[in-house]
Parts: sequence; structure tokens; C-alpha cells
Amino acid sequence: MYPTVADVLALPVLRHGRPKVVAGGQKLDTRVRWVHVAEVADIGHLLKGGELVLTTGIALPDDAAQLAKYVDGLAEAGVAGLVVELVRHWSDALPRALVDAAARHELPLITLSRETRYVAVTEAVNGLIVDAQVAELRAAEHVHQVFTQLTVAGAEPAEVLREVARMTESPVVLETLAHEVLAYDSAGTDPAELLTGWPSRSRTVHLGERTGYHADAGWLVTVVGARGHDWGRLVVVCDEPPPDRHVVVAERAASALAVHRLVAREADSLERQAHRAVLAELMTSPAPSTELLARAAALGSPLSGRLVGVAVRPRMTASQRQAASAPTVLRDLAETVSLATRRAKVSALVAVVDDVSVRALLSLSPQANVDAVLRRLSAELRARPTSVPAVLAVGTVVDSAADARRSLVEAAHVAAAALRSDTDREVHRLQDVRLRGLLHLLADDERVRAFAERELGPLLSRDAASGTRLVQALRHYCEHGGNKSAAAAAAHTSRTAYYQQLARIEQVLGVPLEDPESMLSLYLALLAHDLFDDHPNR
Repeated sequence: MYPTVADVLALPVLRHGRPKVVAGGQKLDTRVRWVHVAEVADIGHLLKGGELVLTTGIALPDDAAQLAKYVDGLAEAGVAGLVVELVRHWSDALPRALVDAAARHELPLITLSRETRYVAVTEAVNGLIVDAQVAELRAAEHVHQVFTQLTVAGAEPAEVLREVARMTESPVVLETLAHEVLAYDSAGTDPAELLTGWPSRSRTVHLGERTGYHADAGWLVTVVGARGHDWGRLVVVCDEPPPDRHVVVAERAASALAVHRLVAREADSLERQAHRAVLAELMTSPAPSTELLARAAALGSPLSGRLVGVAVRPRMTASQRQAASAPTVLRDLAETVSLATRRAKVSALVAVVDDVSVRALLSLSPQANVDAVLRRLSAELRARPTSVPAVLAVGTVVDSAADARRSLVEAAHVAAAALRSDTDREVHRLQDVRLRGLLHLLADDERVRAFAERELGPLLSRDAASGTRLVQALRHYCEHGGNKSAAAAAAHTSRTAYYQQLARIEQVLGVPLEDPESMLSLYLALLAHDLFDDHPNR
């Protein structure tokens, strides 16, 4: 907001006096808070700091010690500089003692070789300062208007951060109190460079106030929170101490973010949104970018070492999944899984990435015992209360971020297959779901759907037209390995009635059920039909 000493020297009224910097030239960027004309030697104790002192030198002593004392007083008061007119007291040059004292304190010392109207100087400089203050107030008012509009409109964090970056022309990062990056705007700089090593860098930045500038880090930091609950920090990366308007921008943005979190209670948390963005990109990008790797590391889950894809799927019926409460169930389950990973001391990205499951990518050290980690995670999940039971499935352990997608996809297939399993395993793996797992891996192959429709089509049509339950009778027969008595008991039907149903199935399909290949083929078709019945849009 305030002009520098160099700005003042560039004014026409001072250029007329032919200014010459004789000491302290390295501090010409010092800000001038006010201009003060002083023709007394004992002036230091009357100043507040930041003044540019103007004098003709007429009241200054010639004694070297007294001149040094005069400069010492100005430096102690924190003045911005000293301007001396070489007309009335000294005409050619300033005394060496005055120059040396100013150089010792790195205090800008300027001489004017022409008589200068100091009243014109004060008017020009102080007018410049007042204009800057008015501009600053107008800028602050504009900031308030912008962020008030964003708050009322319910702007997402990304939009708020984009506005901060635009107004400050600096990168901005929103992090948790655990130093995990929730959102950022690099303001045109390299995102990977901005985020690399973020958690460790952030842990070194401590401030004793809600908003402050950390000079060593070059960060303007303000705490984000509301109603006595702080949950994050907003960081504006700036190499120099920020102007007041940038502080206002950071504080108003923090308020907008806090209000957004209070209002958007029904939406995913910012942490889950950040995790979902990384997981979604991992699952769609054949080769993770440097920026993506930096984002994951900034979230506390570096994509190095050993990676394990995880899917946690609630046991919901089709009607439950279509109900309005299904998204809430998944959001709650995601928070439960996240809490379980933290309690199990596992670094992980956790988010809801589809409408049926929660996905997680565990980041383990090369020395970690994967089975022990999964047992801890399972124990923590079972210890946390959830609205519906869920299955925990994992994919293959991989050693690179490029293979993370395969592990995540495998985990999803295993979870889908495990839903129909009666085995109460702590952790389901691909080898545990056997034939169901194979079918889920082939679920995107249209030939599997065609096979199921070819095998079961006539039976499905008969059930639909006549209201019979022949498909269900066939299921009991296959699940009990062709044991008719056990199948009849499972169907809660008399043997005579059940045998009649089996005879009708053979008639409709035109195949003998006792033939092993027929029974195997029909059972495969039933499993495939179940798969597409769960995912009708596949």
C-alpha cells in the first residue's frame, strides 16, 4: 500500500532537486509510511517509524559524534530514509561522519543539490499514500463482495481457491490440520513442484495466530474452521510479505470454505473429494503423471512401495441401492473405512467412486506384512458400527502406480462376487471367489451375457409368462449338486411337486438335468445371469 523510497525519488518534485543516493542504496525498497520535515537534531524520539525525513541540515551539528548520534536516533526510530538539501548548511557534500553512520545502519541517505519546496514534496508523497490507502480500502471492499457472493452461491472449494489465486496471483493450497492437501490452485505454476514434499514442508510452519506470514517458508497462512472447530489451513505461497489486501483475501476465502463445509454436510467431505479425484484419475490413466503422484503424496499416500487395491461393498439389495439413502450409506461407509485405515496405521486413499462400493488404495512399505495389515484393517472395520454389513475385498499386491488400476479393478470384481458368497471371511481375495470371480472378471465380455441368455432364455420367458418359479427351482438343484431331495427341502417344496418342476425345466430347455455338462452349463448361466441382474447397464 505504501510507496517505496525509490518511488518517492522518482516523483517530479524530487527529481527537480537532483537527488543523489550517498548511502543505504540497498534499502531503497523500504516503504514510506509518511513524510516528515524536521529541522531539529533531537528528532528520533518523536517519530513512529516508516517516515521519510526531510531536512535542510541547518540545525544539524558539524561535530562527527553528534552527527552519528543523530543518525543513530533515526535508525532506532525505524525511519525509511533521510533527505538532506545541500543549499543552506552544506553546499558541496555531507560530512563523512553523517554518511558513514547512515551506511553503518543501511539507512537510505539522499542529497538534493537544488533548493526544493518541501511542502510540495509532502503534498505529493502524502497524497500518493492517501490514494494508495483509498485504493486498498476499495480493493478490500471488492474482496468482501466477491467472497460474499461465492458464499451465498455455495461455491465449491475449487472455485474459492481459483478466486484466491486470481486475486493474489499466487499459488494457494487448502490442507487439513494433518497437512494433507485437500485442494489447490497452482496459479499457472508447476503443480508437481508446488505439491512435492508438501506434508513435510508444512509441518515446519508454525504460527501463533490464526493468520500470519511465515517468512522462512514464504507462506501466508490462515486457519480454516467455524463454531470452535478448526479443520484446515489455507496457504498462499508468496515470496514476500503480502499486502493487507492479500491477507483479507485469505481470511475471507477461509470463511467461505468454513461455511461451505457447514452447509454441505450431506455431501462428501473435502478429504473424500480429494481422494476420489486421485483414485478416479488412477483408474482412467494408463500412466500416472508426475502431478498425480505429487497429489497423492500430498494427501499422505505416496504411490510407491507396495500398493493394494481394496473394495468395501455393503450388502444392499437392488431396491436399497435405488433408495435415496444409498448415497448416505456409502458416504458413511467411506468415512468408516478412512477411520479404520488411520487406526490400523495404514496410508490410504479412500473414496466412493461408483454407486455400489467404497474403494481404497493402500500404500505400504516394501517391508510391510500385507496379510497382517489386512487383518488389522478388517478388525478395525468390524469394530466400527455401520448401518449395513459389508464385505472387504482386495486385489493383487502391485509395486508401481501404473499397476494400481489393475489391483483396484480386481478388488471391485472380488467384492461383487463375494456378495453372493455365504463364507464369512475377514478378507476376500480373487482365489477365494473362484468361479464367481472369473465371471466377474469377464463381465464386460458380451459373449458371457449372450451365453446366459441362450442357456436360460426359454426358462425366463416361461416364468415371466406363467408366473412359475422354474429358474429358482433350477438354482436349488444346481447349488445342491443335483441332489433332488436336498434341493426340494431348500425350496420348501414337497418332493413330488419339486420333481414335477424339474421335469418341466427339462421339457422347456430340452436338456437332461442329470447330465453333468448340462448342469455345469446351466449353473454357469445362472451365475452370469445374477451378475447382469445386479448390473443391468453392463
